[in-house]
Amino acid sequence: MIVWVNGAFGAGKSSAATELVDLIPNSTLFDPEVIGGGLAHLLPAKRLAAVSDYQDLALWRRLVVDAAAALLAEVGGVLVVPMTLLRQDYRDEIFGGLASRRITVRHVLLAPAETILRERMAARQTAIEQSGEAGEDLAARVTQWSYGHIEPYREALANWLTADAYVVDTGALTPHETARRIADAVRTGAAGVSDIVQTPEPTAETLAAGVLLFDEQDRVLLVDPTYKAGWEFPGGVVEAGEAPARAGVREVAEETGIQLECLPRLLVVDWEPPKPPGYGGMRLLFDGGRLDSGATERLLLPGPELRGCRFVSEQEAADLLPPVRYERLRWALRAREQGAALYLEAGIPLGT
Repeated sequence: MIVWVNGAFGAGKSSAATELVDLIPNSTLFDPEVIGGGLAHLLPAKRLAAVSDYQDLALWRRLVVDAAAALLAEVGGVLVVPMTLLRQDYRDEIFGGLASRRITVRHVLLAPAETILRERMAARQTAIEQSGEAGEDLAARVTQWSYGHIEPYREALANWLTADAYVVDTGALTPHETARRIADAVRTGAAGVSDIVQTPEPTAETLAAGVLLFDEQDRVLLVDPTYKAGWEFPGGVVEAGEAPARAGVREVAEETGIQLECLPRLLVVDWEPPKPPGYGGMRLLFDGGRLDSGATERLLLPGPELRGCRFVSEQEAADLLPPVRYERLRWALRAREQGAALYLEAGIPLGT
């Protein structure tokens, strides 16, 4: 199990987490900032300069999941993780990755009033300046960094951050009192398990079935899964012994609540080559037909598997989908127009 202690800079995550490992039996502190610091020695300077925050590196997010899973396998028990996560897609990607390894996450948010956050940031700047070890330049950079995250924190707080988190107002609490509050919430179940889900990561090539659904304007439905980054088509991995078309129907029902009455027609078969750490495999896209306005209004969102959905034109899809996935869609739309299925390799049609 992981207790993820989230919150803005100045909320008291690190000090509370240090106290928390003394209150939760068999617990270990894991600070993902160590991974961020390590990447500074591993990645080329040009790559590091391309991002303003190491959280924007897909490598950092994957390493956080991998390191947490490996650490739990080594020491067992509970990991206490003090780390700010203010982007919902990053939170979903990391928590989903942990879920794929059967690791439960209890999400705790430390949320003092913004005025208190600002007071703590100012006090931290003064302490750095007076330490004589770093100088005013470092103090100014640290403070600017902290203040720069207030607006993203405010936006996250208003939209999604408290949806699955156990919230603790730390404004009047000491680190020990905060830790005690968290430990009690974990013990009693008040801090529940995050409901973000993800299927286990593949260990070999997979067969996946996606279904294209259209609205009355012939726009295609794209979904934004919680369990992986980027927009996608409704669908998923075909289970052992399951027919691909029926897998697509099942996934559509599970993800959106739409029950397709007929098996969808095949549009494309696309071989996706392995790209480490992925294994690739066969990707099938089916035509689920046009939905009437009543069906589109019954879409079951949001849910544990999907963050959102939208109907988009082909041009709009080009801005949302990864290149290979967009090529798969583009040729599926041509196949739909022509009434004949296409065979692709890495999004490129062959044998036509």
